[in-house]
Amino acid sequence: MGKRPTILDVARSAGVSKSTVSLVLQNSALVKETTRTEVMKAIADLGYVYNRSAAGLRGAGSGLIGLIINDLRNPFFTEFAASAQMSFARQGYSTVIANTDEDPDIQARVIDSMIEHGVSAFVVSPTYGGEDRPFDRIERAGIPTMQVLRQVDERTDLFPFASHDYAAGGRLAGEHLIGLGSKNIAFVGGIQDRPITLERMIGYDEAMKANGLVPTVFYGRPSRAFGRDIALHLAERHRDIEAAICFSDLVALGMLSGFAEAGIRAGRDFKIVGFDDIEESSIAYPRLSSVRCDSATFGRNAAEAMLAWITEGKRPPDRKRYDVELVTRQSSLSTLSVVR
Repeated sequence: MGKRPTILDVARSAGVSKSTVSLVLQNSALVKETTRTEVMKAIADLGYVYNRSAAGLRGAGSGLIGLIINDLRNPFFTEFAASAQMSFARQGYSTVIANTDEDPDIQARVIDSMIEHGVSAFVVSPTYGGEDRPFDRIERAGIPTMQVLRQVDERTDLFPFASHDYAAGGRLAGEHLIGLGSKNIAFVGGIQDRPITLERMIGYDEAMKANGLVPTVFYGRPSRAFGRDIALHLAERHRDIEAAICFSDLVALGMLSGFAEAGIRAGRDFKIVGFDDIEESSIAYPRLSSVRCDSATFGRNAAEAMLAWITEGKRPPDRKRYDVELVTRQSSLSTLSVVR
């Protein structure tokens, strides 16, 4: 006996996505009649049998939440995802977590797959780029969806957005370093022209200009490797720069390593402030000053907002920003004996 045809076989035969076949099987009015005809022909040709009882187990009532993250390797996003998942679990909801690794094609496929498996809701920290509009698929499926930490779709009336007040964080970091007497302060890391980079940089830019200082920016992938490379570059060619605000703690931790390699004492010879305040910031040496964006609390708040939406009909606000704070430690203070 040959292998029983699957929904993927139908999708390939009809030249459509798996989620489109699923919508046809559910008699959704969202599917064009020509597409419906092609799918039904493929079903008939292949002899595919739709198991409605099994599909029902995957439906929206099953309490399955799709949690899509752009970079789970980054501890900041990992802590957010873990906190959100635990909050959903405490209320009886299971979570499917996917890492898109900053790849818009993977993000599109993950969204299609989760729609097919009948998630009740999406919480998405999206990746940038790609020609497709993945949120259009979610809109057609009618699934409640929140954008978190990054906004890629302007339709916040459909896809509410929540994040931290990154601009305030950059401003706090800039004012801190300026108050310590630094004048030549660089902003290090972040991909140029990405909204998240601009959000984290704008407060620094405002603080510098308000004090008659000239901003200096070194764009790059927000990684430890980039931070180390920039530290070595500054040590060799830009000894006039006295301090840096980093796009993320990963960049800042890389700079600590690079300066140690170059024989420059962070905190005394060069001041550094990171962004996010991941756990490693408080145990590195020297301990890293950082803009604290409480990702654990944020994850819990995001999950609670989504639960209120799908269980009580209380839709989150279109946009919400959570406060941040600056935690000062050895890397920006003039003496390594003073730590907060």
